[in-house]
Amino acid sequence: MKTLIKHARILEPAAMEDRAADLLIEDGRIADIGLVLSDGEAEIVEAEGLWLFPGLVDIHSHLREPGFEKKETIASGSRAAAAGGITSVVCMANTSPPIDSPTAIEFVLDRAEKTACVRVYPVGALTKGMEGKEMAPIGAMIDAGAVAISDDGRGVMDSYLMLRAMQYAAVFNAPIISHCEEMNLTEGAPINEGRMSTTLGVMGWPREAETIQAGRDMILSLKTGARLHIAHVSAAETVDLIRYYKAKGAPVTAETAPHYLTLTDDATDGFNANAKMNPPLRTAEDQEALFEGLRDGTIDCIATDHAPHTEAEKDQQLAAAPYGIVGFETLLPLLLGPIMERAGFEPLEALALCTYKSARALKLAGGELRVGGPADLVLWDPQAEHVVDSTQFLSKSRNTPYNGWKLKGRVKATYVGGDKVFG
Repeated sequence: MKTLIKHARILEPAAMEDRAADLLIEDGRIADIGLVLSDGEAEIVEAEGLWLFPGLVDIHSHLREPGFEKKETIASGSRAAAAGGITSVVCMANTSPPIDSPTAIEFVLDRAEKTACVRVYPVGALTKGMEGKEMAPIGAMIDAGAVAISDDGRGVMDSYLMLRAMQYAAVFNAPIISHCEEMNLTEGAPINEGRMSTTLGVMGWPREAETIQAGRDMILSLKTGARLHIAHVSAAETVDLIRYYKAKGAPVTAETAPHYLTLTDDATDGFNANAKMNPPLRTAEDQEALFEGLRDGTIDCIATDHAPHTEAEKDQQLAAAPYGIVGFETLLPLLLGPIMERAGFEPLEALALCTYKSARALKLAGGELRVGGPADLVLWDPQAEHVVDSTQFLSKSRNTPYNGWKLKGRVKATYVGGDKVFG
């Protein structure tokens, strides 16, 4: 099967190339890229006015299977990812039961092979049952196919346990993804500590809860040589610490999420549970620090932290509602719209944050457009305007603060291994 995409604007962030060209797909791989290509056996896709770039690599998401299939499944989550131009998804371990054994890793990989339309990479839990008490079998999970280790959703409170986990993970060159939360400071706090928490009369979540654990984990990473990836950075002080420890040579990478770049804690006004995140939305000052971190490379990439919940779960009082939002289907229009504009980036620079830079943070394949490489591609209409309507999402969940936002740009088609999986 051959597909010839004609007259596209091809954007290849890894090579910083932006050109008008044709692209030929054959047997699931990119067979050729050139100014004028022809092939009498190929299906022709006319892409005049469209952008063609690598499929996005989302290194932080929650697919909820097993145990929370009412919120999402590997099948439904992969369809939502494809609709958002995401061709590779890393899924976290906080399922029910948690993904804390080789058998659980094999379950996810098997379900992905049978039901997913994008590439799915599982993360193994750092501790058994994600209880923070006893280290999970890290080596066995890596051997079974885990791409990283994390108790994401909970901070690891035991510093000695984290030290031992890093020492062990370093033997396998496996990254630890750190959810930085000193939970003694956050219990009962639904939103950021500041003006809005005072206005709403709720307990505030201090930014220090993130920064304290981020600092501890980077100190341990520097000590052990273990690869450390800081998840969902939200606070200005955390950005400062990451910059400092990178300069000292710590093997640290970091991500932030679109919601921290486009919303502040003002979005929680009116007790809006769809703006309740973990970590919480912060202030405009924190947001500016995140943008500066993206500009100077302190923050390596952007990931969605796609966290689906049912409507009934979110339709509770703010304190009782779960943390998180869905993010697959709003990532690209936010990235190539308000995020790119405020950062002052060109399209190649913005796309780099969700393609090859994301892949390299966890040493995954993908995120590049090259002859001979897998045909994981996105066709994008940069002029299409739309209003976000969560009832049209392919995700099983609708929990988004962006409902009603007017955004520009839409995915026209997504290809994984040369197969059209959306559009």
